[in-house]
Amino acid sequence: MIEPDARLGIAVSGGPDSLAMLLLAATAFPDRIEAATVDHRLRPESGDEAAMVARVCRDRGIGHAVLTVTLPDHGNVQANARRERYRALGQWARDHGLAAIATAHHIEDQAETLLMRLNRGSGLKGLAAMRNRRPLPMAADIGLIRPLLGWHRAELAAICAAAGIEPAQDPSNRDPKYDRVRIRAAMAGTDWIDPSALARSARHLRDAFEALEEAVDAELQTRTVFLPEEGAIYAPSPRQFGVRGLRFRVLEKLIGDLGRSHGAPRGAEIDRLLDTLESGGKTTLAGLECTARSGVNGPEWLFTPEPARKTG
Repeated sequence: MIEPDARLGIAVSGGPDSLAMLLLAATAFPDRIEAATVDHRLRPESGDEAAMVARVCRDRGIGHAVLTVTLPDHGNVQANARRERYRALGQWARDHGLAAIATAHHIEDQAETLLMRLNRGSGLKGLAAMRNRRPLPMAADIGLIRPLLGWHRAELAAICAAAGIEPAQDPSNRDPKYDRVRIRAAMAGTDWIDPSALARSARHLRDAFEALEEAVDAELQTRTVFLPEEGAIYAPSPRQFGVRGLRFRVLEKLIGDLGRSHGAPRGAEIDRLLDTLESGGKTTLAGLECTARSGVNGPEWLFTPEPARKTG
């Protein structure tokens, strides 16, 4: 996943998954790793958990840093935490000459994500499996690798137990207000759901998504004009030449690039937008006004910033 002599950063929260990854990496690459714990300061215990990871690293001669971040007081807490976590890890990697950051996603994470997004009506992009490597969000010059995607959660917990390490237990992982926690509990209550099979399906969906993406990029390059005032005109290929999934993904990318809201629209919102435009209508989404109109060579869809609402 990385060059043979490259140095690797290990992101360790203190939970069983990332601690097991730390132990595995320390065995495989004893002189090439450093570890960091991001403290979001969202829970009173977070400082003690970072200190525990620091002790584990010190006992094994591994360099460790605590990266304390400050989250904005508005917006989605989890999205803000994710963004600031990656930003801090990216800067830490640059400062320490690390080629990539490793995170501890595993088979059950893939399976839970697939079920969670199926339940939200996500499109192909949302259903596709996590890649085992990609650029680090918020720091594209650093790699993000996921070396444990073929491991089970129970196997990682067993590694910690064998090493005599008591991992931290994040109480939010048991809070049923989160979709992932409810999905995890539902999976644990059945004996017929196979996480490995779900993870394989997610990988097949990743392959299908990447194949579709080539056609989507070609459609965007040949059928889209970007306007100087931050809008765009998209003239979809005639239906006999393009499938609905392609137009869905084109809209998803255009709204992602041009939209003015925090966070990407969900699949159901893109689906409704596509229905509206294909029926010749007009609507708004993510701060954009989206309008179907007749062009010189057929239908075209116009995306412009939504006008400011009048007050008073």
